[in-house]
Amino acid sequence: MNAQTTEIESAAISFSFIEKEVSGTVSDFKSTSVIDWSDLENSIIEGQVAAETIKTGNFIRDFALRRSKYFDVDTYPFITFRSTNIQIKEDYIEVQGTLTLKGISKPLAIAFKKEDNTLIGNATLYSSDFDIVIFKKGRDANKVVVTFALQLE
Repeated sequence: MNAQTTEIESAAISFSFIEKEVSGTVSDFKSTSVIDWSDLENSIIEGQVAAETIKTGNFIRDFALRRSKYFDVDTYPFITFRSTNIQIKEDYIEVQGTLTLKGISKPLAIAFKKEDNTLIGNATLYSSDFDIVIFKKGRDANKVVVTFALQLE
């Protein structure tokens, strides 16, 4: 690695279901990302978390979320993301990529800002797009905001 490249050392990833104001975290982050600040567009941001690490502050809900009806962690143990395009925008870095959750892959865009040695990002997704229907009131009721804090080496 040269002076212009860095890797992601660790991550704090949290989520919030907007409909019910349920929030939580996932952990056990692993990454093979290599970020080249002199050639950001050709960098790769990728990582995974263990689906079984989902925590919402309610152990009964967490147990239910791990079951086959929702995250099905026995069949799909990891949630993964791999960038497909990185662009520098006016005041943020847009990372487009593919999120794979419960065996379903969908595009996801994450808007990051660099703060010291941390990339802080946000993305919005719908859990129902990944066959995780928490609320039966339609797609909008399953809106999730995900926040990323990626600690750089």
